[in-house]
Amino acid sequence: MALVSAGLLGVYDLAKKLAARENAVPMVLFASACIATTIWGPLLIAQQFAGDAFPIEFLKVQPLTWTDHGKLLAKSVLVGASWTLALFALKHLPLSIAAPIRSTSPVWTIAIAIGVLGERPAMMQWAGIAIVIASFWLFSTIGKSEGIAFTTNRWVGCMLLATLLGSFSSIYDKYLLQGGGYSPATVQAWFTIYMLPVMTPLALHWWFNQRRLAGHDESATRATQAETATMPLPEDLSTKETANRTTERLSAIETAKGTIPGSSTSKFEFRTAVWCISPLLLAADMVYFTAMANPDAMVSVISTLRRCSVVVALVLGASRLGEVNLQRKAFCVAGILFGAAMILLGK
Repeated sequence: MALVSAGLLGVYDLAKKLAARENAVPMVLFASACIATTIWGPLLIAQQFAGDAFPIEFLKVQPLTWTDHGKLLAKSVLVGASWTLALFALKHLPLSIAAPIRSTSPVWTIAIAIGVLGERPAMMQWAGIAIVIASFWLFSTIGKSEGIAFTTNRWVGCMLLATLLGSFSSIYDKYLLQGGGYSPATVQAWFTIYMLPVMTPLALHWWFNQRRLAGHDESATRATQAETATMPLPEDLSTKETANRTTERLSAIETAKGTIPGSSTSKFEFRTAVWCISPLLLAADMVYFTAMANPDAMVSVISTLRRCSVVVALVLGASRLGEVNLQRKAFCVAGILFGAAMILLGK
């Protein structure tokens, strides 16, 4: 089941990249949360009316106390922070760089297990960790050839922090599904519902900031037009030539003032890929939660297998996005997967 989740996650990574590219990340996250809520919201309402007669057994949600709701809200905050950092990073990094960084999650999960849970890896697992770290270092050298310095690039740092938060989330998932006894549907339903209020503040900040910038741009445009109107033009120019000269002067003045005409990098475009993010993630997470709910399931094993999604992301990055250095990146990915396998087999 973890491998099925990995395949879905690989396609999900591509959808996120296509949705975030030259788009407003806060609104992509907010739109995704809205879509996910429209999927689970009607199901929760239907269960309130149907009760035990609700026909789809694996989608039944347990009744919760306020304490239970607080635990699931905490998961939403944790995952919301991870998603926000990851999507900002994915917007600015090639998919074939960002996805492998994300695939190091099992290493951080084991590191957390060592530091927090007191676990001690076997020698084979230490060797696997070393191979993953070495592969990650090789990725940094490839990144430099593409103008991405791993030690100073903020987006690499964002992806690493997002991966670390994701590892904490995996440990927390085990606590909720095994220790807490919550069903996979219960965790996913309420975690999804709470993602909407978690993502709303960032979307509101973006919206108010856009309104402020729009007002500033409108004032600047009026001032520029007034300034241009006072500039004398040769009297022998035709109407078309006069319009062209005016446009050139407007562009020159705006550039001098530090603005870029027609800039739309912070605008939001509701693309098809935005629609696909939530359904793909909900499907991947339902399979993952079901696997994690097994009392014998080990978080290090499931997390490792799930991050095989990097293979899908690498193939899709090559076929859909035209990214470069794929052979060298594939070698590094092979190292990460080999190291992850050693961590898995050394358990």
